[in-house]
Amino acid sequence: MSPTPRLLQHGRLLPELETALAAEFDVHRLAEEADPAAFLAAQGQHFTGLVTSAGVGADAALIAALPRLQVIASFGVGVDLVDLDAAAAGGIQVSCTPDVLNDCVADLAMGLMLDAARGISAADRYVRQGGWLKARYPLGHRVSGRRLGIVGLGRIGRTIARRAGGFDMDIRYHARRPVADVAWRHEPELVALAEWADFLVVIVAGGAGTRHLVDARVLDALGPEGFLINVARGSVIDEAALVAALQAGRIAGAGLDVFEAEPHVPPELFELDNVVLLPHIASGTVQTRRAMAELVLENLRAFYSDGRVLTPPA
Repeated sequence: MSPTPRLLQHGRLLPELETALAAEFDVHRLAEEADPAAFLAAQGQHFTGLVTSAGVGADAALIAALPRLQVIASFGVGVDLVDLDAAAAGGIQVSCTPDVLNDCVADLAMGLMLDAARGISAADRYVRQGGWLKARYPLGHRVSGRRLGIVGLGRIGRTIARRAGGFDMDIRYHARRPVADVAWRHEPELVALAEWADFLVVIVAGGAGTRHLVDARVLDALGPEGFLINVARGSVIDEAALVAALQAGRIAGAGLDVFEAEPHVPPELFELDNVVLLPHIASGTVQTRRAMAELVLENLRAFYSDGRVLTPPA
C-alpha cells in the first residue's frame, strides 16, 4: 500500500482502533476541525477512504464532499445512517462488522427478557432503598417455557432463537419472507405474532423501511401480559406509543437498549419500574469491540490490497 492511503475519520472510535488505524494509514479526524465544511471543501478531494461508526454514519452530503472516495468502513453492523444509494452511485464500497457481535447482542437480549420479566433491576433498587424491610417484593413473570416472537430473523435473530431454545421457549418469527433451513414458524403478520407472543424481541435493521414498525396497534396486540425487548434501533418503535402503553399498563413491561433520539431518553420512562433502560450496550463487551475493530482493519487492508471489502452490508 504505497503511497499510504488517506482516510477521513468521522466520529470517535474505540481508542485501540484509532491507534491501529494511525499506524497503517494516513488518518485525519474530521472532529478536530473547527469548520468541518470549510475543511472538506478545501481538502475533501485528498481522501480515498472514510472510517465511521454505526451511530455516526455517512450521509450523502459527506460522501459528495469526498470526490475521490472509494471505500467506507463502518464500525458496527447497522448501516442505516450510511447513505448506501449515494455510495453505490459513486461506485464506493461499504463495509460493516457483522457476525462478530451476534453472541453479545443475543446475550443482552436474553438478559433484558429476564430483567424485564423478573424485575431484576427494579428489585435491586427495592433492596437498596430499604423496601425489603417494609414488604415483600411483588411477583414477577416466568421466562422459561413461554412464547417468544422475534421480529427479524437475521444472524442475530437466529442466535437469540438458539439462546431461547435453552429456556424451552416456543419460538416464532416475523420477517418479510420465510427464512430457509430454520425450524421456527414464520408469521407473516406482525400483529398476529404480537398477539401470540409473551415476549416480542425486535432485532431488525433500522432505516425508513422499518421506522415505527412496532406501533400502537402492535403494542395493543402484545397486551397487558406481554413484554417488548428492543436491541435493534430506536426508530423501529413508535416511542410515544410505547411510553403511553407502559404508563397505562397496556403491556406488562419492556427492556430497551436503544432509543429514537439517543442519548436522550423520554423522561417519562425514568418514573416507571416496568421498563429496563440501557445506554445502547448490546455489543459493548471488550471481546466483541476488539473483534469489531479488527474487522474494520481487515476490510480496509483487503480493499487497499485486493480492491474488495470482506464484509459488505447484507
